[in-house]
Amino acid sequence: MGTALITGGTSGIGLTFAETLAARGHDLCLVARDQTRLDEVAERLRALGVEVETMTADLAERSDLARVEDRLRDRQRPIEILVNNAGFGVPQKFSTGDLDVEQRMLDVLVTAVMRLTHAVVPTMVERGTGAIINVSSVASWITGGTYSASKSWVTVFSESLSIELAGTGVNVVAVCPGFTHTQFHQRAGMDMEALPAWMWLDAQEVVDTALRDARRGRPVSVAGAQYKVLSLAAQYLPRPLVRAVGARRPGGQVRAR
Repeated sequence: MGTALITGGTSGIGLTFAETLAARGHDLCLVARDQTRLDEVAERLRALGVEVETMTADLAERSDLARVEDRLRDRQRPIEILVNNAGFGVPQKFSTGDLDVEQRMLDVLVTAVMRLTHAVVPTMVERGTGAIINVSSVASWITGGTYSASKSWVTVFSESLSIELAGTGVNVVAVCPGFTHTQFHQRAGMDMEALPAWMWLDAQEVVDTALRDARRGRPVSVAGAQYKVLSLAAQYLPRPLVRAVGARRPGGQVRAR
């Protein structure tokens, strides 16, 4: 089994990717900002009999991002699976919010995904094998502020790259989860108590579906029957209707994950 590099691999969907891939025999390179948390997770996963490398990095900082890019280019220690999972949301309206916070979100959700993917593609293509899993969101199909806009970029980028790399042995998939039981919304300061139970997904379901779809070469992965239906509706309903629904949401940005 090859090595998987996972950004944001110490919590939520990223941690579930790490646990699942380690259980399947993959060595890991975990990237996150909290070294203490990285050490705790790495120690636990090593008990599964795999090697776990850790990298402390803030992907909004270009120097930190460059170190992760260098790791992905290392032909002596090739990465078989790249999971671009790191991300966060901001509970503010764009027109009245902090622009620096918006920029930081785009740096992590868009710039880091682009640069890390670009760093790993050449070595994967040379070997004729590899998978790039970009965690996007069902929010990429609706009007939910800059979060939705950035996730729309991730989804379209992944679809485009999957076409470009067809026949190379490298599969690219955009994973588009809906509301998922993680610490994501709590960290963003969002009150999710009013959300009905049927709209919640389990992180393991999201990861299992993503890995299966990646193996099958599918460019987009959506877990849960409810989100498959909602995603189709969001993509094919008239855009004025989609915008009208988006306009009725509470203040702040939609962050389904």
